[in-house]
Amino acid sequence: MHDYAQCHTHDNHKQCITLVPIFNHLENEQMNEVMTTARSSSYKRGEMIYKAGEQSDSLYIVSKGKIKIYRLSESGKEQLVRILNPGDFTGELALFNEGVHESYAEAIIDTQVCMIRRSDLQEFLLKYPSISLKILSEFSSRLEQSEKQTTRFATEKVETRIALFLAECLERDSTELTLPMSKKDLASYLGTTPETISRKLGDLEVAGYIKQKGQRNIEIMDLDGLLLL
Repeated sequence: MHDYAQCHTHDNHKQCITLVPIFNHLENEQMNEVMTTARSSSYKRGEMIYKAGEQSDSLYIVSKGKIKIYRLSESGKEQLVRILNPGDFTGELALFNEGVHESYAEAIIDTQVCMIRRSDLQEFLLKYPSISLKILSEFSSRLEQSEKQTTRFATEKVETRIALFLAECLERDSTELTLPMSKKDLASYLGTTPETISRKLGDLEVAGYIKQKGQRNIEIMDLDGLLLL
């Protein structure tokens, strides 16, 4: 039983390291070195991985499942920051300063995470500079997305935010998409309410821009028209 548990943990660590872009470019021997420092943990749907105000000292990598990162306004309103899927990571600010988490991380479904402590990761950053470049690339991407989101909140009406989000979810050469989050989380992400999301999607369907297929599946009927909203 113990041997099975060890093997299962090893597989979880391997899945984490080989999935995440900041590590999967390393040689096998180097990835194995990183793997030995990882710790695994499982979370049930709705469980918190960490909360704002808690000590931040590790990088968290999603090996299975899905996590939402969000902040709370002074009034207690939830603002979704991003959704993490397998291969994504959070807690990256812990790599550069000793502080506390500014956001909340919650498992959307049953989730497995592996963690690497700041001290271990800082050693790898010095030893393998390519990891630093990959992390900087991810920082740049997240900053760009945050700036885009902030600009849309300030300048675009709700239906335009929804239309642009749907267009970004669309795979190349495809006309169908699956919403990557619930309507409640989508409303939080786009700065509106679930009721407004449902109503606006209904309006877009009546206007002939989209066709809803179940809770999250959507077919884009008129992409050009959608992008002009």
